[in-house]
Amino acid sequence: MKMANVEFTYPVNNSPTVTGITVQVSLSSRVACVGVNGAGKSTMIKLLTGEAIPNVGTVWKHPNARVAYVAQHAFHHIEQHLNKTPNEYIRWRYENGDDKEANSKVTMALSPEEKEVCMAPVVIDSVDVKGNVIKIKRVIDRMTGQRKDNKKEKQYEYEVAWDGLGYEYNTWLLQEKLEKLGFKKHMKMVDEKVAQREGAYKRPLTQANVEKHLEDIGLDREYGTHHRMAALSGGQKVKVVLAASMWNQPHVLILDEPTNYLDRESLGALSTAIEKFEGGVVMITHNNDFCSKLCPETWVMTKHEDGCGRLDCQGDPEWMKHQVQDKVEFKAMEEMVDALGNVVKVKAPKKVLSRQEKKKRAKVRAAKIANGEEVSDEDEADWE
Repeated sequence: MKMANVEFTYPVNNSPTVTGITVQVSLSSRVACVGVNGAGKSTMIKLLTGEAIPNVGTVWKHPNARVAYVAQHAFHHIEQHLNKTPNEYIRWRYENGDDKEANSKVTMALSPEEKEVCMAPVVIDSVDVKGNVIKIKRVIDRMTGQRKDNKKEKQYEYEVAWDGLGYEYNTWLLQEKLEKLGFKKHMKMVDEKVAQREGAYKRPLTQANVEKHLEDIGLDREYGTHHRMAALSGGQKVKVVLAASMWNQPHVLILDEPTNYLDRESLGALSTAIEKFEGGVVMITHNNDFCSKLCPETWVMTKHEDGCGRLDCQGDPEWMKHQVQDKVEFKAMEEMVDALGNVVKVKAPKKVLSRQEKKKRAKVRAAKIANGEEVSDEDEADWE
């Protein structure tokens, strides 16, 4: 995820809150965002995560990336659910496979003008009863939430449902065409849902699985399953927010003042967990001891005389060089547990051979046939 030359001004301000912000985050990022209060650290993070819309500049996130954002005032996620237990809250939040908190961002909401643009008729190709290609006009009712990769066009296609027509008339439209029609936010919502469902696939949303997840974060099952959140301490509530954010297995974790409310033991555990985490991490913190040993890269926000917050990126370039050179190994998941507690074997993805490898194996196969040798199942599979 990245943003370039971003500027943002709150409506009540005369000058920009932040200006000229250019940053990027990858899976290898370990970033500490520091600066005095009021310099615009939290505002910058809100722009990066889509919680706010910039007045100037661009913000981009990979369509398949899952991002967990734990805000400075972390309790705002759970204030409306104090009568639920932590277990009930997480199951409510992800009950449809989507993250309800993530889908409520301002960058996902359509303005009246955007809604009006999306209601305009769309010209598409169709076929008449004689088989002739004709142009017809239809109005898009909604996007179904389905997406596929069009390798020929090197872009995604999204399924749309048409106003007044049944599902059998649904059509796949290219990303480029939908952007021109004003459906950029709709596509972003579909991208979020697809990414979230991919994260939810590996772990069914059951009471037992959520209970185990909460215990892994450090919240005992007595508090995670049998206590309402209104009765929890500040530190326990922070653990609930962390657990809920991590449920869909994010690629990037953004923590705004993670050291608030956590005791020394919990901070030590969080530090160890961040070191072992295989995704990217961005932390806003005033606790220099906590972030200095974890983050070789630093974003320093400073407030200038004109009231604008500006960014100075510092870091160890050799660290990034070593990260690129490091070999990262991924272990394929061999089995998972379904909602009924059954162990299900996961079929490993089939290796895709290069063109050169296919030609080489085809020659070996042809030589075996010419010599009257038996062709193995593996040879047949490679040939296919």
